[in-house]
Amino acid sequence: MGMQSSAPPALTPVKQPPAADRVYAHVKKGVLERRYEGGALLTEGELAEAVGVSRTPVREALLRLEAEGLIKLYPKKGALVLPVSAQEIADVVETRLLVEEHAARKAVPAPAALVARLEELLAQQREQAAAGDLAAAAVTDRCFHAEIVRSGGNEILSRLYDQLRDRQLRMGVAVLHSHPDRIAKTLTEHAEILQALRSGDAERGVELVRRHIGWFSHLARGEVR
Repeated sequence: MGMQSSAPPALTPVKQPPAADRVYAHVKKGVLERRYEGGALLTEGELAEAVGVSRTPVREALLRLEAEGLIKLYPKKGALVLPVSAQEIADVVETRLLVEEHAARKAVPAPAALVARLEELLAQQREQAAAGDLAAAAVTDRCFHAEIVRSGGNEILSRLYDQLRDRQLRMGVAVLHSHPDRIAKTLTEHAEILQALRSGDAERGVELVRRHIGWFSHLARGEVR
């Protein structure tokens, strides 16, 4: 009978994502959270050093981000972080209204699970707002609306809505920074939407969603109230 080794098993090293994916995630997070503001110029060298990779994966990541409309590449200079334009806000608002008004109507009568989830997200957003964590509050804001869209059970509409995710987050964080009073209004309006769904008032829910999202179109036209 042979002796068993008492040596501990070798630990399997945690495999890191590919270098280009790490750069992509780093830059995208920085843009969405406004660490890299609109108008900032990012260089390949700075990004390579920040993430700890060579320049080749940086170029690959920047090409992906350019295709998503977050940056514009300038050969031998770097990547310009594109500001959120009035046209982009208008396009996102128009698409959101089409999807979310339909979703709000379809969400009534609201299932208990949907109501519970929206209550949870609203409480979470209140805590984030109180702590001044605007980036997290913007993510939770987006989740609140996405839950209502998903509740309709239309996978095609849900996927379309998910394609707006990054643009919504970027706009949301930008708006909360430039209009700090907006977070209190957002919380109030979310509570009103939740109450309309809870009480089974579809038309009231649709009207609240229209007013809530429509505020962004006033922002795009410089007509913020």
